[in-house]
Amino acid sequence: MGTCRTRRPREALLVLVATGLLLTGCGAGNDRSMGSSDRSSHANGSNGSNGGFPAPAPSSGGGEQGQNDADSAGSRDLAPSPDYLSTFALDVDTASYGYARRSLAEGRRPDPSTVRPEEFVNSFRQDYERPEGNGFSVTVDGARTGGDGWSLVRVGLATRAADPAGERPPAALTFVIDVSGSMEEPGRLDLAQESLGVMTEQLRDDDSVALVTFSDRARTVLPMTRLGGHRERVHRAVDGLAAQESTNLDAGLRTGYATAVEGLRKGATNRVVLISDALANNGDTDPDSILERISTARREHGITLFGVGVGSEYGDALMESLADKGDGHTAYVSNEDDARKVFCDQLPQNIDLTARDAKAQVAFDPGTVAAFRLVGYDDRRVADDDFRDDRVDGGEVGPGHTVTALYAVRLKDGAGGHLATATVRWLDPATRAPHEESGGLETGSLARSVWSASPRFQVTATAAYFADALRKGDDRWSSLPGAPSLGELRRRSARLATTTEDADVAQLGESIAAAARLDG
Repeated sequence: MGTCRTRRPREALLVLVATGLLLTGCGAGNDRSMGSSDRSSHANGSNGSNGGFPAPAPSSGGGEQGQNDADSAGSRDLAPSPDYLSTFALDVDTASYGYARRSLAEGRRPDPSTVRPEEFVNSFRQDYERPEGNGFSVTVDGARTGGDGWSLVRVGLATRAADPAGERPPAALTFVIDVSGSMEEPGRLDLAQESLGVMTEQLRDDDSVALVTFSDRARTVLPMTRLGGHRERVHRAVDGLAAQESTNLDAGLRTGYATAVEGLRKGATNRVVLISDALANNGDTDPDSILERISTARREHGITLFGVGVGSEYGDALMESLADKGDGHTAYVSNEDDARKVFCDQLPQNIDLTARDAKAQVAFDPGTVAAFRLVGYDDRRVADDDFRDDRVDGGEVGPGHTVTALYAVRLKDGAGGHLATATVRWLDPATRAPHEESGGLETGSLARSVWSASPRFQVTATAAYFADALRKGDDRWSSLPGAPSLGELRRRSARLATTTEDADVAQLGESIAAAARLDG
């Protein structure tokens, strides 16, 4: 993208706690139009009567075998046959990994309930083949974990490469800024102000910005304002922010959405951007009831929520729930380097939209698979029957993104042949016509071990194993097959950092080492 333009020296390092992921979000509004039935052909020649999806028929007696395998693995979360389908909404969140890294750097383990494995996995670059147009490519690969029949299977989805010079619609962004007393801590409100200052310089003249603040009550500091000729007005409003009293997040969001509706721009990217430590202690703190009061703005006007978390103490559960249920997305800003990567270096891939309401469904072959478990995506699961119901929300994804889902899969003894078919379904961002793409995996294509697979597969496995180790104590936790000790995982990550020459992988190794030290 080139260097980020700056207004203040430090602000270049904190580009856009706004213009990055907020312009795509990660969850669409509840548009209920089905569009046309334009679909691509599926892998393996499948175009069966079930809407084109190669869902395998249940095999007789398979349920007992699957349940026995699940019990022997000690996991309550494995899917026994005859349910050989797994469906989830796409998600490109990475906040959980960012917050875990900060916690470990400060000498404390993250709360297991804040560890979402899919956000660890999706924090790293992948080498999936990319499509030329809108939509996705599908890559399915895997590796055996040992002699017990278990394997890790990776489903990789990629959008087209981002074009730094590409056109995009104008943005209409309503920033809802937490100015409660807890935001006075360094790295909270000051970080938000610096980031908003940089954002003001980064956005185009035809973009618009509004500013709402909240503590015990909310107020609109700046109505929706075109930046052309008014940047200094926005800077003055941002510079004047000061921490005050308690945190009434409900009032802030209600006022924020009302301001966004008042300043709604047709044909623009309309977003509410919440910047907060999410430590609400005043007013309504239940995400369901908060979102119900702003449902008209979300559903009828398509205004999505982007949540940006800050602070060493952070209300992860509230922010994540608000974003997931509010057709939105979350990110966590932990330091200046992370901010540069997410909001400056990766900016082009986050300011366009290539797919709406994207969902994935994986069909495991009952002839070869005894049991399976999706790693993470606990809050993004979708009923199998809703895969083709375009009224059911999926994820919004922009160019340059990859989405990775990892499965623990146990094969039947001596089984060989087809293992799984993965299908992604999305709506065209302009026409809302549905499209699908599929990819498959054969048992013969499994690498003989996780650590002999491709380097990027090994990075995926390392991130998942690390999240798995940190998640112990969470009632949703069940150990992944072939899980190494933290010490071995640290050594593996060090070698991978050298092999991939990837600074992000090196940072992963540092976080694993910090966790190992805490374990003594």
